[in-house]
Amino acid sequence: MYEVHWGLKEKPFENTPDPRFIYHSREHLEAATRLTYAIEERKGAAMLTGEYGCGKTVISRLLFDVLPKNKYEIGLITNPLLSHKGLLQEICTQLGIKSNPYMPKTKVLMALNERFYYNVKSRKDTVIMIDEAQAIEDLRTYEELRLLLNFQLNERFLITLILIGQPELREKINELEQFKQRLAIKYHLNPLNKEDTEKYIVHRLKIAGTRRKVFSADAINIVWENSEGVPRVINTICDMCLLTGFIKKQDKVNENIAKKAIFDLNQ
Repeated sequence: MYEVHWGLKEKPFENTPDPRFIYHSREHLEAATRLTYAIEERKGAAMLTGEYGCGKTVISRLLFDVLPKNKYEIGLITNPLLSHKGLLQEICTQLGIKSNPYMPKTKVLMALNERFYYNVKSRKDTVIMIDEAQAIEDLRTYEELRLLLNFQLNERFLITLILIGQPELREKINELEQFKQRLAIKYHLNPLNKEDTEKYIVHRLKIAGTRRKVFSADAINIVWENSEGVPRVINTICDMCLLTGFIKKQDKVNENIAKKAIFDLNQ
């Protein structure tokens, strides 16, 4: 609706995990680098945590897109709220392995083991990424995931397991000492500071098609204060700012537009 008014080719602040819009703050870059290291060096297991909306899912999609498909087979689980057997079957599905709810767990594990070995012979690594891993309620499910790491050769793991979730995931893993010991990489992603919030907003506007200074410094400060640096909330506020500025026929999002947008969102 407002794209033409602001000189945009598309909406810049959609809350979808589009890797094109990822802003590489120091922490986001470090998180992506650490996970990439865990995968490339076959470290077995890694964990990325962060508050809701901080950009964890975007990082997982970025990895999914940039890892060469001729070198890696990736199973991405986005809804892990399943039974321990159900999660194993979902991993099968994501890896293209045929299974059904009536298949005994032993056969499910056998099918996974065969695929892992097949990939090794094909010079491919298997990566299993589980987003929203804090949603796993049954501790037996974490145990099943840990046991997948027992599939290994003398010199290497057959899979790399990446757990991504909110801070409560750390609390759950801390209760599972054996699993905790298997995590070679752990990283926590914090919200953006004020400087990075400004760069984040400018970056997304640029990707969407404009180099104009759409937001005033005062408006950006208000966005940062009210979003607490959480990218998902920044997106929501900025999108409403652009809509409000369009409705009021303004050529810039100023302090008053930002305050009006936040007021409307809080109603």
